[in-house]
Amino acid sequence: MAGNKWTFLVMRGEDNPVRQYSFSARLLRVAVVAGSLISMAVLGFGITSGIEGIGRLQARHLRASNEALEQELARFSERIQSLEGVLDQVAANDANFRSIAGLEVIDPEVLQAGVGGPGLGSPESSPLWDLDPMTAQSAFAASYDLSALERRARLLSESLEEATGAASANHERLASLPSILPTKGWLTSRFSAARIHPIHHRPLPHEGMDISAPRDTPIFAAAKGRVIEAGWVAGYGLVVQIDHGFGITTLYGHASSLIVQKGQEVLRGDMIARVGSTGISTSSHLHYEVRVDGRPQDPATFILPETIRD
Repeated sequence: MAGNKWTFLVMRGEDNPVRQYSFSARLLRVAVVAGSLISMAVLGFGITSGIEGIGRLQARHLRASNEALEQELARFSERIQSLEGVLDQVAANDANFRSIAGLEVIDPEVLQAGVGGPGLGSPESSPLWDLDPMTAQSAFAASYDLSALERRARLLSESLEEATGAASANHERLASLPSILPTKGWLTSRFSAARIHPIHHRPLPHEGMDISAPRDTPIFAAAKGRVIEAGWVAGYGLVVQIDHGFGITTLYGHASSLIVQKGQEVLRGDMIARVGSTGISTSSHLHYEVRVDGRPQDPATFILPETIRD
């Protein structure tokens, strides 16, 4: 460098002349600075373009994720609705089971609410709210419904467990309840403290029910038990009387013929006699009585699955 200049020699092979270029130090500094600025600008543009490209990719990914999340929430909603239908059926079965087991049926409002659930806050409390309020509301609704179903399922589970225990404990008593109509026919006279007797024509207690049916229609035991009477009883004609235990007895009168004998064990639904008109009777029918601890009871209060035809 001479006179504050820079000299560059350029050689292009042995046969070509040497070229010489001289630049002042100031011009060279300006060129270096300009080159640096241009390089930095190009580099910055490349970085910016890269960042924008990554941002666009991330935005597309987020949109796809949101769409997938919305579809998944929609599927959850459908499954929740299906589960609600299943629990409705379980609740109906539970009500029947509790009734048979002698327990009170759970109040429908209590069952629907699923007592005992903690508060779930609000959609605004979700971290998702600031990002996507609509999705946050959908997620909150799904979470709320699931929590309600969980509480309802837990309540039904506890109820069924209680009913199962009660049914097991009362199995023998349930088997001894005269819960079926003992013959097929038409109810012609109900249980009454006083009715006009068809033969004596004066008010007399009617301690059972009369079921009109054709002669020789089968008569069935209303519950399991032991036959304690099978024969003729004044006024009742041919009679079968069964002791079901727990202080419960049933009587089947005016039979045309008897199938069972005294001392015989029978099950609910076993044929024990045939409908007739023996004893004090004006037509073919079954006189059916239920007594608890010797006191007459209305048989209709015990009958569960059958329909009495008036």
